Amino acid sequence: MKEIAQKTRTAAQQLAILSDTARNQALEAIASALEKHQKEIIDANDADCRASEGVISKALSARLLLGENKLKGAIAGVRDVAKLADPLGTLTLHRELDQGLILRRVSCPLGVLGVIFEARPDALIQITSLAIKSGNGVILKGGKEALNTCTTLVKIIHEALSQTEVNPDAVQLLTTREEIKTLLSLDEYVDLIIPRGSNEFVRYVQENTKIPVLGHADGICHLFIDESADLDKAIPVTVDAKTQYPAACNAIETLLVHSAIAPKFLPLVAEALSAKGVKLKGDATTEAIIDCESATEEDWRTEYSDLILSIKIVDDLLGAIDHINNYGSKHTDGIITENQNNADTFLNQVDAAGVYHNCSTRFADGFRYGFGAEVGISTQKMPPRGPVGLEGLVTYKYKLTGNGDIAATYSGQNPKPFTHHDL
Repeated sequence: MKEIAQKTRTAAQQLAILSDTARNQALEAIASALEKHQKEIIDANDADCRASEGVISKALSARLLLGENKLKGAIAGVRDVAKLADPLGTLTLHRELDQGLILRRVSCPLGVLGVIFEARPDALIQITSLAIKSGNGVILKGGKEALNTCTTLVKIIHEALSQTEVNPDAVQLLTTREEIKTLLSLDEYVDLIIPRGSNEFVRYVQENTKIPVLGHADGICHLFIDESADLDKAIPVTVDAKTQYPAACNAIETLLVHSAIAPKFLPLVAEALSAKGVKLKGDATTEAIIDCESATEEDWRTEYSDLILSIKIVDDLLGAIDHINNYGSKHTDGIITENQNNADTFLNQVDAAGVYHNCSTRFADGFRYGFGAEVGISTQKMPPRGPVGLEGLVTYKYKLTGNGDIAATYSGQNPKPFTHHDL
């Protein structure tokens, strides 16, 4: 493991000084190779899916499946990343401290990323492309359920990179569960850990490493239907936010409904959701309006990642905001309303990485935000926050150029003043 990490760091240092053109050529080589080997990739994924039948959850099975459309989308994502502006070498501060003493703040790679994910082999493609574009090496560890797919993908990526200026050692794959613990201990070589998986898995990573961790443990998202909501918007948005991809972390788990609109709205939305196979749970007031199971306190804290939705009726906007800030995971929460003041209050007071007005929470995604892809979603307060693309994989350094300047000149008796002039 230590040898793998050393090789990755060396390759990352070489990658960091390559031109944007060279990095983009490597991404195109990867995209072309993945296109050429689509059948091989899908066959490997079919083997993983068959081996996992009845062994993993329905939500995990949905994430594991890498069908033709999802694979094509991932390949398109590689090319989208190549089209993005170069994140390296960006000058964010250019200041004269004194004549001939010039300070620059310039963006640069983090170094080596450690990415651990359950299922989601398409995440391997996304993260690899973002790592190369941002000049970082990456050590990948997929779940055992995706071993055939991940091994095939990395083999193809290595073959593609061998024809470019990027050292294939910049992309490494771990294949055993035992290697995770060792990876988490390699703070000398790994600069950022990105876990993608279940709540328990992410919490384990956060609690067992000294390396900075980017990610989120829960995806408990809400949608609030305000009393001034347009039902022609509210119903399709609710259905989309729950059913478009229920295993996703940005699918809603709780629907909050204003008491003034509940008698009219709930029967309509319940019919639409039931038609999609959604099992409904509700508080006592909801149960008095529609046929559903009883929701418990635990339901408000549960990420189902499945076709299950809890419903609670609230008396007003502030009641909805209070519920979200109390039970939410700071991921993505939305309001459906035609009242702009209520929308503004919601967007300003809900504590989440994403706050939406009159649209589905399913838009919380790096690709949909125009990031090309994402390495993950962060719910922490410190940036980066929300879907994390290239900007979350770079840091910066201060470069100071002088001509024999010494600090003593600017201290003591009669110190020389700094000019501090922005250039």
